[in-house]
Amino acid sequence: MALLDVFKKKKVEKKVKAKPRPATAKPATPRPVKPKKVSRAAFKILKSPHVTEKATALIGKNQYIFKVFTDTNKNEIKKSIEGLYGVDVASVRIINVHRKRRRLGRREGFRKGYKKAIVKVKKGQKIEVLPR
Repeated sequence: MALLDVFKKKKVEKKVKAKPRPATAKPATPRPVKPKKVSRAAFKILKSPHVTEKATALIGKNQYIFKVFTDTNKNEIKKSIEGLYGVDVASVRIINVHRKRRRLGRREGFRKGYKKAIVKVKKGQKIEVLPR
């Protein structure tokens, strides 16, 4: 009779307390930092690193410039860079570079616009943008 099982008393299990470690235990050794898991969405957020003279000068200030897709926001950029490169991001700034009018003879057109992100990394950490 499954209906009457509701009224039966349930057994309470006692929790076993963990024994404290003795003071002579080895100190914990620091583990190497592993990059976080990379989601597939990270490759849909970052297009490429933006390599210019100004971008290479900003590397000395722990700032890196990336071209990103136009519909991404700061939080998505931060998560994707932390996941791909295994660094801690301090701040993200976004610049929207508008398209520019270009002319070739009588033909007029536009050069594509894009969005770029300036990512500041915490002190002491680096991103390997170009292989040396």
